Amino acid sequence: MVSPMSSLETDDAAFIRSLPKAELHMHIEGSLEPELLFAIAERNGISLPYADVEALRAAYSFADLQSFLDLYYQGADVLRTEDDFADLMAAYLERAHADGVRRVEMFFDPQTHTERGVGFDVFMPGFLRAMNEAANRTGISTALILCFLRHLSPESAWETFDQAEQGGYLDSIIGVGLDSGEVGNPPEQFADVFDRAAEAGLHRVAHAGEEGPPSYIWGALDALDVERIDHGVRAEEDPELIARLLIDKVPLTMCPLSNLALCVVDDLADHNLGRLLDQGLMVTINSDDPAYFGGYVGTNYEQTAEALELSRDELVQLARNSIRASFASDEEKDRWLAEIAELDELAENG
Repeated sequence: MVSPMSSLETDDAAFIRSLPKAELHMHIEGSLEPELLFAIAERNGISLPYADVEALRAAYSFADLQSFLDLYYQGADVLRTEDDFADLMAAYLERAHADGVRRVEMFFDPQTHTERGVGFDVFMPGFLRAMNEAANRTGISTALILCFLRHLSPESAWETFDQAEQGGYLDSIIGVGLDSGEVGNPPEQFADVFDRAAEAGLHRVAHAGEEGPPSYIWGALDALDVERIDHGVRAEEDPELIARLLIDKVPLTMCPLSNLALCVVDDLADHNLGRLLDQGLMVTINSDDPAYFGGYVGTNYEQTAEALELSRDELVQLARNSIRASFASDEEKDRWLAEIAELDELAENG
């Protein structure tokens, strides 16, 4: 890496925020800020086991993925009505737009809601209404990826897919994914439902190699035929896997602040994102569950740039990677890449 940004100045932070970028790894339920959570709970007459917003935010300290998921599912329980889901989506998209996001492909977890009696006919209209309003207001391009919860059974995943199909919502999503507790839940269990999604013309992605071993990344590639790996931090442990990711140009949707918060890395300066980028992998920066992990995508770029001493050229490459790794149209990608080139040229000359 050359020309390090060892200490981010105001103009460096402004450059990062202005960089056109795509966010490809963000769970919409994980953008539920404590203030909105309390407001929705009050609106729905739900009592929370926290005295106030500050007490809830203080609970956002995690030893591992499961300790986070326990709080994540508890928070999502306040979401009951179409307006709740619309407010959640609108709040995130406003922040994403402020961070220079041109395209966002968001994960959502239907089973988190259907398991407690909140159906597709509640959350999908809320999501879609807010997405349309944001697109009309800001021009941001949005898409939804339906994630299956891997700690639940493959049969539950099939039931979820059937609910989406029977409700007429497959046309409102661009793909399927696999998330939740990774260890002990290998991707191969979900091969059949991923095959069905492929037959329906949907893209496929999967969380792999966050806490799970490199074999889970192989499984996601070979058994699920995924087009992107979400996280992929542990890919570095397997040189043959790195070669495969390079040859096939498989994007990694990495989430540095999430990895730090969940103790996947002990220090952001030790994150392997920079090393993988140096090797030519299509690495991207994303926020994962930003309300819980200390920052939205702009903050992830800024703190990672400072910790890893990323150059401005490397930040531009990361933004380009995010656009190229998205499932947006070629026309949209060309437009955003042209914006990046123009901004890069202005920064070079000025």
